[in-house]
Amino acid sequence: MHALEGALPNFHAIIPAGGVGSRLWPLSRAEAPKFLHDLTGSGHTLLGDTWNRVLPLAGSAGIMVVTGRAHRAAVQAQLPDLLDENIVLESEPKDSSAAIGLAAAILHRRHPDVIVGSFAADHVITDSERFRQSVAEAVAVARAGYITTIGISPSEPSVGFGYIARGAALSVEGAPHAHLVDCFVEKPDLPTATAYVESGDYLWNAGMFIARADTLLAQLGETEPLLHEGLLEIAAAWDTDSRADVVDAVWPLLPKIAIDYSVAEPAAAAGRLAVVRGDFAWDDVGDFSSLAKLLSGNRPGDLAILGEGARVLADSSSGVVVSQSSRLISLIGVTDIVVVDTPDALLVTTREHAQRVKSVVDAIKLAGRDDLL
Repeated sequence: MHALEGALPNFHAIIPAGGVGSRLWPLSRAEAPKFLHDLTGSGHTLLGDTWNRVLPLAGSAGIMVVTGRAHRAAVQAQLPDLLDENIVLESEPKDSSAAIGLAAAILHRRHPDVIVGSFAADHVITDSERFRQSVAEAVAVARAGYITTIGISPSEPSVGFGYIARGAALSVEGAPHAHLVDCFVEKPDLPTATAYVESGDYLWNAGMFIARADTLLAQLGETEPLLHEGLLEIAAAWDTDSRADVVDAVWPLLPKIAIDYSVAEPAAAAGRLAVVRGDFAWDDVGDFSSLAKLLSGNRPGDLAILGEGARVLADSSSGVVVSQSSRLISLIGVTDIVVVDTPDALLVTTREHAQRVKSVVDAIKLAGRDDLL
């Protein structure tokens, strides 16, 4: 695999930095969501790592970040080279179609032939060079007119990810790993996931999308015309003095829908969606079980510890401890434990039940304890 030299021509990266990551409560909060944390011990937040991955592909002037108004200061503090014109602030969350669609519409007005790539701010990728090579392939496929996604070669039959069924191979110069997409499959049960992995025809859906901006917007116009119309109206006013008034009038009325349903699935059904296989380690760090696996290097008997100055004594114990306090945490004879200690909340569960943390967040909302969210 050859190393890439320089940014890809006419390519802009979009980093949607939204969501609370409720399955990582109480570490991830509304004021400090998952992407603003260093979950790998790299010394950078997940957002910072994402910026560093796409920087060689797009250059600092070619990266746009979409985030909530409340997170503007934190995002700009972590990304000092992010241009002010390339930060898009949402007054309220409207899901990925609106976030990515608005960024694509703004960039399309500035650069009519632009190719955009969307990469979540809170995913972990450990082989940046292989990632960039896959993006370069996806850009080549996008230039040929396809909406393109990057599917991850599965390392195990995971039930925590959605899957992409690969169809016929495509003949696109510069993209030897490109196929059409037959369909997307929601998170399967273990026997089904095992069969997928053994077949070799299925890839993990990592939620990365690369396309010509006009192609992506055209698909959005077919599937969600009201959303499409609103985004174009906002984009037309974005670089003018009327931006604030138009955003305040239009954004609250936009429908909420994930880009998987507004763009990816309809494009796949129409034969307009391609996938490039990505042979690099990837994780969306969706819960504390994923975090434990990530931090321990997939050694199930280990105890992973995250937190600057964490004080942990452990005897015959495994799992993960996340500490944001100075108190001593002692574990004796507990297996696959999850302990998350913050100044105002303590979570204790097991890796098996890590997905159920979201129900705690739902209960806190019902109780009206917004101070804990």
